[in-house]
Amino acid sequence: MIPEVQIAPHLHGKKIVIYSTCQDDWGGSEELWSRSIPYLNKGGKEVFVFKEKINESHPAFLRLKNDYHVHLKEVRPGYTQRIRSRIGRLLSPAQRTSHRRIPENLATENFFRALKKVRPELAIISQAINFDGLIFALQCLKLNIPYVIISHKAVDFYWPDYRDRDYMTLVWKKALQCFFVSRHNLRLTEQQFGFSLSNSQVVINPMKVSLTPVKYPSTSDGFRLACVGRLFLLDKGQDILLRILALDKWRKRPLEVTFIGAGVDYAGLTALKDYLQLNQVRFAGYREAGQIWSHYHGLILPSRSEGMPLVIMEAMAAGRMAIVTRAGGNAELVEDEVTGFTSEVNERDFDQAMERAWCRRADWEDIGLKASRSIRRMVPGVPEEEFVQNLNTLLYGTH
Repeated sequence: MIPEVQIAPHLHGKKIVIYSTCQDDWGGSEELWSRSIPYLNKGGKEVFVFKEKINESHPAFLRLKNDYHVHLKEVRPGYTQRIRSRIGRLLSPAQRTSHRRIPENLATENFFRALKKVRPELAIISQAINFDGLIFALQCLKLNIPYVIISHKAVDFYWPDYRDRDYMTLVWKKALQCFFVSRHNLRLTEQQFGFSLSNSQVVINPMKVSLTPVKYPSTSDGFRLACVGRLFLLDKGQDILLRILALDKWRKRPLEVTFIGAGVDYAGLTALKDYLQLNQVRFAGYREAGQIWSHYHGLILPSRSEGMPLVIMEAMAAGRMAIVTRAGGNAELVEDEVTGFTSEVNERDFDQAMERAWCRRADWEDIGLKASRSIRRMVPGVPEEEFVQNLNTLLYGTH
């Protein structure tokens, strides 16, 4: 149930546009903006959601459309002939000379036209990574529409194209606010672009589970860990875990690992599992967060890159210890040897973290309870409500 939100009368009847760059039907990066919509509705906002492709049969989009009357709009991807740039007047003379391209395409042009027609009071640009939505924020800037940016991930080895830095820098600096889901993502973004974002703020993603610990399962038949997330090797690093589990010491231990989730690398991962003859590994497909933790003793996450994984927060809330890499904001959540176990992003260090965890397997339940108490202190009661209050403050100077 959504708590009552006090909205000033003069905020009613306004339009909000949300652009999401998430390429999947639905992902963790959709949670913050989507769960904010009921609060925006209570303020009388008419909400338009744009993506390159929208699966309107997905339960989350069905709910947004049917329960909250959200307008769902697709913008077609695909590059076309060079679209005349409207950015020239926004750049300094030096930038006009140095910038070589504005990578606009059918999607950005269609979004520009939609913005011009809708004329929202605010646009929310939700980026899956810390620069893949800036071209859409640029369309807002061209039309003098206030916008905020939410960045859900930043990757050490994935930097913006050097030809795009001028317009991206301008977009960052002109935003009403730049929201990041972890301090790591904010810090890395500042390093990648070479300036401090004074208009920045770290926000918490809302969880899909209760903050009440789930009963710890019996260990009489061994220990079970869940590796929860998209089956996408570049980010989630499941291959790292499979190669570790192929070591003789792990084959001999009463430990089972289940991969929960779906994704493009399913075939590659199951082929690797069969090649390595890992009988202690299972693939369970997608499951709702609330259905997982009564069956597993902990979370294991060998990520190469992250933002602030909801799955860690949800596992901790359920009273489960986590073995994770220090990618993204993971180590901002998990305190090594206290609420879980952390490692650098490589096989040797992750194996050592797993070994340290295994030596303390008798303590996993107690560690999980500490994790639950820790996450309750970190997460505000309703993060999405706090986010909307931030937006109202930015626009009107009031909650």
